[in-house]
Amino acid sequence: MTRIKNIISNQYHQLNLAERGRIEALRGLDWSIRRIAKALHRNPSTISRELRRGTTTQINANTRIFEQSYLAETGEAVYRKHRLNSCYRGLFDHCQTFCNALVTALKARPRMHSVDTFVHQFKTNYPGVVCPSTPTVYRYIDDQRLAIRNSDLPARLRRRVKRPGTKHHRINKKNLGHSIEERPTVVQARKELGHWEGDLVKGKRVESEPALMTLTERVSRLEIIVKLPNYHADTCLKALQNTLYDYGTEYFKTITFDNGAEFSSLSQVAGTDIYFAHPYSPRERGTNENTNGLLREFFPKGRSLVLASLIDIQLAQDTLNNRLRRSLTYRCPADLMPELA
Repeated sequence: MTRIKNIISNQYHQLNLAERGRIEALRGLDWSIRRIAKALHRNPSTISRELRRGTTTQINANTRIFEQSYLAETGEAVYRKHRLNSCYRGLFDHCQTFCNALVTALKARPRMHSVDTFVHQFKTNYPGVVCPSTPTVYRYIDDQRLAIRNSDLPARLRRRVKRPGTKHHRINKKNLGHSIEERPTVVQARKELGHWEGDLVKGKRVESEPALMTLTERVSRLEIIVKLPNYHADTCLKALQNTLYDYGTEYFKTITFDNGAEFSSLSQVAGTDIYFAHPYSPRERGTNENTNGLLREFFPKGRSLVLASLIDIQLAQDTLNNRLRRSLTYRCPADLMPELA
């Protein structure tokens, strides 16, 4: 074979429907594979594969006997199906079941899942279904491939990168009672239940406006929310004391509060030990600060809490206490302290 013939023979292209029609006709005349291949200027192996692909079982109308025969339309249909599946399909195309369920879960109100906890639960419940990783889901959201926006993920919107070197002028504050430095070392270790952090979540920053006192248990992340008619010091003292009596002082070994003026009377509380963080050091109560951020999904900053009913507050508390947390190895706070949930 000459070089030109080699080049022509190597320029392979797929069989078309007309060629398949000729194969069907010639096969019906009992032509051999090689004879058909020669007539169509094709390799015998091409004809052999096509016959396997397009051969189907039919019943003979005259003899009522099942017979196998090649049909051009069957061969063409099988070819097109294989062609459709032959190209690479990315992970996103294979995980539509997961994506649809994720969108429904994250848009539900109240929202019980974060992206990460939903990914974990989906993998656990449906091990055989394709599921992307948490970082991959966030990339899908950023690329607008899902019907979810960052506005549907409040925790993501409130994360800000602190610029290095930024300094703020602070007014000196005095400690209101026992400093956090005096707190037992067991509290920092997070090995024992019963150690809490507390603060106020305010709607409008007006002292006569209602506020929410939040208590967060350091180990379980359990949240207790109490509505206050205002955030005067004596109101906070009375509300905390009533809360301890309602839930049982045995569950409150220590509580660490902010150094704000509204907590100036809390050292008088009976039944627990009160400690105060250093002024302007919210990181020392990081568990409570983080949970307060989650609470803002229910009670946005700057919006008055006058109309926040006890039902609304209980719903927010129950939702937070029953959300899975990665920090708890995908358990929820209510699982760790069911007696208070």
